[in-house]
Amino acid sequence: MSPGKALAFLIVFIVPALMPAAAWLGTASGRPDLMAWFPLFFLFVLLPAADYALGHDPVNVPPEREREVALRPWFRALTLACLPVQLAVLAWSAHWFANAGFGPAGLAGWLLSQGVVGGILAINTAHELIHKDGRLEPAVGGLLLASVGYHGFKVEHVRGHHVHVSTPEDASSARFGQSLWHFLPRALWRNTLNAWRLEAARLRGLGLPALHWRNEMVGWTAAWLAMAAAMTAWLGPAGLAFFLLQGLFAAGSLEIINYIEHYGLERRRGADGRYERTTHLHSWNSDYALSNLLLFQLQRHSDHHAFPKRRYAILRHRADSPQLPGGYAAMFVLALVPQLWRRVVDPRVRAFHAARDSVPA
Repeated sequence: MSPGKALAFLIVFIVPALMPAAAWLGTASGRPDLMAWFPLFFLFVLLPAADYALGHDPVNVPPEREREVALRPWFRALTLACLPVQLAVLAWSAHWFANAGFGPAGLAGWLLSQGVVGGILAINTAHELIHKDGRLEPAVGGLLLASVGYHGFKVEHVRGHHVHVSTPEDASSARFGQSLWHFLPRALWRNTLNAWRLEAARLRGLGLPALHWRNEMVGWTAAWLAMAAAMTAWLGPAGLAFFLLQGLFAAGSLEIINYIEHYGLERRRGADGRYERTTHLHSWNSDYALSNLLLFQLQRHSDHHAFPKRRYAILRHRADSPQLPGGYAAMFVLALVPQLWRRVVDPRVRAFHAARDSVPA
């Protein structure tokens, strides 16, 4: 990997800067309610346009250099640095929310903007960290997730989603023809419940009750409640409302990305009733350069599911994986309108399954 690309991953920190930028624009223009929506305009209008303009990056780190690149402290440090930045922007954003004098439109825009910022800075970064060995990176990932109240993702994603991906058992794998609005509430609810079930089952295997201090969900829920209590003590009911709603919107943005990542893809079931092994054929891939830098190469998702512990810097573009027609930011907007989504994506699903002799009904 070139030094330039390694440094370019710093653009992730543009994302938290969008919140103070929106506040400054609102103050300077005298239109705070309108400018509360600026982060969303940046991420879902300007970013897709820049993505298309800058084009693709299908270049992979040569296999003989993967270990050396993966072990560079720089790539680990970038993800760990997201925790203090997330906590700082969350606190600053909460204070602005409580004191800026927003009208209803401004309140909605600010909450949605912070939710998407948290979805990128907290959840996307945590997604990278919770797959790693050792204690530090998974712990930082858990704290990031607690800051948006979706700490169940730490348990369910690794031990649920990665086991059942692209099967009916996975709430984060959208079926062919399923609309986002049918998928989203079920994914949020079922994944949260499944995280508790997985931990209860693990503790039963240890001869312990479900509500035990060794239950990860108990510990991370306590961390989330402590953050909520601190926000309430500092800013009152407005602080609590902000903390809860930004977390809901952050979790929602994650599940919209899950919808995009696995829509319509299926693992075949053998005569013995077992599903085929998960490979790079069971996730959508995108090689748009700019959005991949912004998202720690999450869009090379096909390779991530084939090799979950692989560090983001060495994830591979897989040309034989199903390919999205745009980066995640563009596909996010498209998914919000089911008719447009199906018009664009369904033919790609059919073509991919036809190539594998498995067309979904």
